[in-house]
Amino acid sequence: MELISPTDAIFLLSESREHPMHVGGLQLFRPPEGAGPEFPRESYEALIANDDFQPTFRKRPATLFGGISPVGWIYDDDVDIDYHVRRVALPSPGRIRDLLELTSLQHGALLDRHRPLWETHFIEGLHDGRFAVYVKAHHALIDGVSALKLMQRALSVDPDDPRMRALWDLPRRRVTVQRSRLQTLTGLVRSTAALGPSTVMLARAALLEQQLTLPFAAPRTMFNVKIGGARRCAAQSWSQDRIRRVKDAAGVTVNDAVLAMCAGALRYYLEEQHALPDTPLVAMVPVNLRTEAEADAGGNMVGTVLCNLATDVDDPAQRLATISDSMRANKQVFAELPRVQALALSAVNIAPLGLAGVPGFVSSAPPPFNVVISNVPGPREPLYWRGARLDGNYPLSIAMDGQALNITLTNTAGNLDFGLVGCRRSVPHLQRLLGHLESALKDLERAVGV
Repeated sequence: MELISPTDAIFLLSESREHPMHVGGLQLFRPPEGAGPEFPRESYEALIANDDFQPTFRKRPATLFGGISPVGWIYDDDVDIDYHVRRVALPSPGRIRDLLELTSLQHGALLDRHRPLWETHFIEGLHDGRFAVYVKAHHALIDGVSALKLMQRALSVDPDDPRMRALWDLPRRRVTVQRSRLQTLTGLVRSTAALGPSTVMLARAALLEQQLTLPFAAPRTMFNVKIGGARRCAAQSWSQDRIRRVKDAAGVTVNDAVLAMCAGALRYYLEEQHALPDTPLVAMVPVNLRTEAEADAGGNMVGTVLCNLATDVDDPAQRLATISDSMRANKQVFAELPRVQALALSAVNIAPLGLAGVPGFVSSAPPPFNVVISNVPGPREPLYWRGARLDGNYPLSIAMDGQALNITLTNTAGNLDFGLVGCRRSVPHLQRLLGHLESALKDLERAVGV
């Protein structure tokens, strides 16, 4: 038995029927020119022919004393591929709406802890001939960024590549930079010794200079409530060129423009629900802390900053400027901190989520932030799977008590693919946010003159 790390144990311990702790992704594929109606079936058969499972896709929580305990991992030697990889079809007429409804039901269902903690659903029946693949894996097994990288490795830049690789059958990449135990220990001691000075500097920057947006400054909204177990998913793509033109005209970053697009959509949605607060919403925004040399390394190297979304501002251009200023000031604080302290500050930002399970906390305490908006790097060039082009790649993350809505997006060969996940009860008509995202982007285009 292999011991479970404390972080992975927390993901397992915090899971309940109301709080599935898996991440997912929905991919849309367009068959190659001239492919017949049998192409999806043949692709599914080629997929399940990959029957060599890497360790990550064989492990499950150990059973101790008659129950499931998050103390250790054990590895299944005989993985039931027919259980983990399922072929399903949409009812006629096979609309995208039908696909998202099916995905919503799958995303709200718990994974079976008696088996390795992942599933793949191969979905046929879309009216335009495309097929879809929905994959979900427990956060204790793999995080969303790692899952996205695995997906990219399974695909090919060559449309004539006939292979059908599988996520679970990819060989591990070798880590090129290795450190001895002494080097690791020395680095840890140095980082720990630096905690004192950097903490003083951080306090000065955050509290005296007011550069840092801190937890619990967010207003209470309809998103910051106890949630149920059912989920609703929504997804749509936008051209990156449109966002880049806004970015260039306003002199901001792409992520600033994306955040302003989300802020405008949230403002429209909350106004529609008669629930827009007078003070601005605050978003928790993950930021990459890796260097170029660490791009393929494993583990978590993601920081979190809190961003003022300026939803109380009516003018889209002014809202964008406020968001850009907020992100720049908060990232500046991180830039001045050593790696360990930056990760520690990120932990402080998200630590209040761990208190959501305390009875009465969500209803009585102010929310640490209102919504998570995450922009995950994706493939820049077109990708193919046995010749089928990847048309859309929609990341689907986790909703939690006090955080009933999650917005995650990634770039896919010229598009930005948005995946929205919400509590089905607490976030009614989630799909309307897609229309509001388009309206918010048009507002930005008009405001900056593009």
